[in-house]
Amino acid sequence: MASNTVENSKQVMVVAMDESDHSTYALEWTLSHFFIPYASNPVFKLVVVHAKPPPPAMALVGPGGAKVLPILEADLQKIAMRVAEKAKKICASKQVNDVVVELVAGDARNVLCETVEKHKASILVSGSHGYGAIKRAVLGSVSDYCAHHAHCTVMIVKRPKIKN
Repeated sequence: MASNTVENSKQVMVVAMDESDHSTYALEWTLSHFFIPYASNPVFKLVVVHAKPPPPAMALVGPGGAKVLPILEADLQKIAMRVAEKAKKICASKQVNDVVVELVAGDARNVLCETVEKHKASILVSGSHGYGAIKRAVLGSVSDYCAHHAHCTVMIVKRPKIKN
């Protein structure tokens, strides 16, 4: 895999990756449409980023909170490492080897917008969980947030429904 320096001659595409099937699909779709057809000379430099969330605040409250925190931190780190390895394997399986994979601690909305700024990205790609209006209003949506706050084009890739 490439080092963390991004070539100045190419536009940068950031792909958000978490442990969901939605982000896996978004990465595979992006590689198939923007990288594989241009294997010898891709237009974009690829940066895959995973936002490692902080442990839930509720885990710190009450007796035993100090003992639980290291366990939660270790689990979140294991998830982040699995996501990074999965991203690298997917890229390698499609012969896309010039990729930077970053694991960044923090809220996904902030991490993605900051990664766009850091790399001066032209496009941010995010998978869609397909939440309905009520879940989006209650939970919020990382893709919706980035669509309004990232200083680049935001492409939200939604997996097609499988027809029976």
